[in-house]
Amino acid sequence: MRIATWNVNSVNARLETVLRWFEEAKPDVACLQEIKCVDEKFPAEAFERLGYNVAVHGQKSYNGVAMLSKHPIEDIRRGLPDGEGDDHARYIEGIIGAPTPVRVASIYLPNGNPVDSDKYPYKLRWIDRLSNHARELLALEEPLVLTGDYNVIPEERDAEFPKNWEGDALFRPQTREAFRALKYLGLTDAFLEADGAPGAYTFWDYQAGAWQRNNGIRIDHALLSPQAADLLTGVSIHRDVRSWEKPSDHVPFVIELDL
Repeated sequence: MRIATWNVNSVNARLETVLRWFEEAKPDVACLQEIKCVDEKFPAEAFERLGYNVAVHGQKSYNGVAMLSKHPIEDIRRGLPDGEGDDHARYIEGIIGAPTPVRVASIYLPNGNPVDSDKYPYKLRWIDRLSNHARELLALEEPLVLTGDYNVIPEERDAEFPKNWEGDALFRPQTREAFRALKYLGLTDAFLEADGAPGAYTFWDYQAGAWQRNNGIRIDHALLSPQAADLLTGVSIHRDVRSWEKPSDHVPFVIELDL
């Protein structure tokens, strides 16, 4: 089973590009972030024509996550627990009803910038809520994939020019510590487990030359429960998509599980 994550940076604005990738890559499951539309405006019919079931947790103009699957999507959760007063559409979770079921979540973790605003404490609280929920999911002892745009640069190796990110919410020590704490619950970073090659990034800014100079960062991750990690057979970053017409600033990241 191929499970993809991709921050598409507005699904309707880039629909032609997104559908092209789906037609070529044919993922079994795809988790999208920053769809930037309410549920009713998500182009579900276009994906259904390609054979996908669709689950959406949208928001007007901002945020928004979706899950598409060639298998039924069951037990859908929209939003993290303990979210009173949080109206951001950043989390959707469901069980993929394959012959061997797997629980998958599409995550759009807050950016957190500027760090001297209330956005950074919100980011840290959100990671804490994610960790609490992940702890409960891990107790189920089932294949679990928590994938998406984490807006976290875990280590210096995950940025071409790490010094450029010092002080940024994506790379602050508190951010990286919170991400490590999440992993230490018993989650495996799929990319590090199956590849780990340096210079492998998932995001390049739109600023001139960033893509051409590979001035990128790795912020799109897939964290796996032990039961899912045992099934991991490979990962791939679809880097070439960044060179397509009207691209997102992120590219698809795909994991393969022997299901």
